[in-house]
Amino acid sequence: MSSLKIGEILVKQGLLKPDQLSSAIEEQKKSGQKLTSTIVQLGFLKENQILRALEKHYAVPGVDVNSFEIDQSLTPLVPKEVCEKYTLIPLQKAGATLVVAFSDPSNIMVKEDLRFISRHRIQAVVGTEMSISSAIEKYYGGNISTKSLSAASGMEDEFAAAASTAEIIDQEGGPDDAPIVKFVNSILADAIKKRVSDIHFEPYEKRYRVRFRMDGNLIEATAPPPGTAAAIASRLKIMSKLDIAEKRRPQDGRLKVRTTKGKEMDFRVSVLPTLWGEKVVLRLLDKSNLQLDMTKLGFEEDDLKIFKNNVHLPQGMVLITGPTGSGKTNTIYSALAELNQPDVNISTAEDPVEFNLEGINQVQMNPDIDLTFSSALKSFLRQDPDIVLVGEIRDIDTAEIAFKAASTGHLVVSTLHTNDAPSTVIRLTEMGVAPYIITSTVNLIVAQRLVGKICEACKIPVEVPAQTLLNLGVVPAEVDEYKVFKGRGCANCNNTGIKGRTAIFELMSMSEKIKEAILKGASTGQLRYLAREQGMRTLRRSALLKLKRGLTTIEEVLNASVKDV
Repeated sequence: MSSLKIGEILVKQGLLKPDQLSSAIEEQKKSGQKLTSTIVQLGFLKENQILRALEKHYAVPGVDVNSFEIDQSLTPLVPKEVCEKYTLIPLQKAGATLVVAFSDPSNIMVKEDLRFISRHRIQAVVGTEMSISSAIEKYYGGNISTKSLSAASGMEDEFAAAASTAEIIDQEGGPDDAPIVKFVNSILADAIKKRVSDIHFEPYEKRYRVRFRMDGNLIEATAPPPGTAAAIASRLKIMSKLDIAEKRRPQDGRLKVRTTKGKEMDFRVSVLPTLWGEKVVLRLLDKSNLQLDMTKLGFEEDDLKIFKNNVHLPQGMVLITGPTGSGKTNTIYSALAELNQPDVNISTAEDPVEFNLEGINQVQMNPDIDLTFSSALKSFLRQDPDIVLVGEIRDIDTAEIAFKAASTGHLVVSTLHTNDAPSTVIRLTEMGVAPYIITSTVNLIVAQRLVGKICEACKIPVEVPAQTLLNLGVVPAEVDEYKVFKGRGCANCNNTGIKGRTAIFELMSMSEKIKEAILKGASTGQLRYLAREQGMRTLRRSALLKLKRGLTTIEEVLNASVKDV
């Protein structure tokens, strides 16, 4: 409850004079205590007088929580962070009803969410902020016992929440424990075990489904219990330290869990209000899956040599392009890992920072305080950087500062959302970057996509008509060299035939001919023709090489690239 609200209640009931309230508020600002504690310490009122005033105002029974013997077995039903945030505590249980002491029992949204979290009807009573806070400290203590995620799914590793972020509450002990907590824990554990990239919790009018994104494809996971959409969303929001009472606006958060073996797993959380409830998407950020070895990203040998040569240049710009989820972050981080030496100062502006890299100064963007890519870049240039990473060039302001940095002795690495390497130049000019600036600063443009790798456990050869390969763009003289495979589907690949992904790349170096074409206003098609003439391997050609080696399927080639023109 806000200090203003409780102060108004006490003044309205004639228990406190306005000048006493003013004195108490001034004292509270100095001490940092709750207003009611300050009022009692100043001798203006006794705690039981405040309780009676609250009881009268809210027309619900008042309870002196200090003298109430709380059933400690109830604490797992309501997480500590919820108790602290809303100043409430469960007191006792009668059948399916949970009696909860609130400092502000008028908050209907919190009561409704408590009903879903605890799976009990909520009977509200009122207590003072002082007594409830004291009880939270007494019965919850400094730490809440944790539960292994593995208990819900049979995993070997035990997961516990990192102390600085979300907590996974212990729900072991009895048949009345919250099933929603167990269900959410089991989904998280299953996702980690299967190495999925995203988890989707989706409410619809007549059903609620959970889907995993595995190797780029969405597959349905275990169906949740009926009627649990709101409870699941609330549970995930609690774990991510989001506002469970806010259901109208999108929210973004983050939670972290770690194994007893020391492995950490970050989840990036996005909550979006939809027609039938809140959809929650979790992005799994597993640092152990981060591939920092450039040789294992999927580069062809000659392309890798070009890429390495360009990221080792002392100044200029390297642009990585592709849609969301195309592996750009992995490519950039692998380049930074190679460049990360004791004599090099690297600064990054990211939104969000997905993985922490030792020895690199990473800055999280925060538009709420005007910390944007452009403002961060301006600061970077005063930080004596050698290499600068800009998470994404989104506007002309960011572009201008990035290109200025690239032309004044810094290596700048950044990303854009374009379909291929040649169209990146057109995107920059449309954004407002002058062609002469592009030609004088950009060293290399890399476009990339991800293709699924055939599961080795169920890999089988398939007969494909020669015309199908010709339609794909295979040179007639090479058709006989192609041995096409696919995955039959097995338990190892979740019956998809695809296990893991690899990248395909398109590298456009800024040769003199291409620079001349850009200065003359060449189109995307003209730039692509010139680049291919000078040896650029297109995304389709890169995908066909993977097909030729039996690493991927025809379907993956079609999905990941467009035919050369």
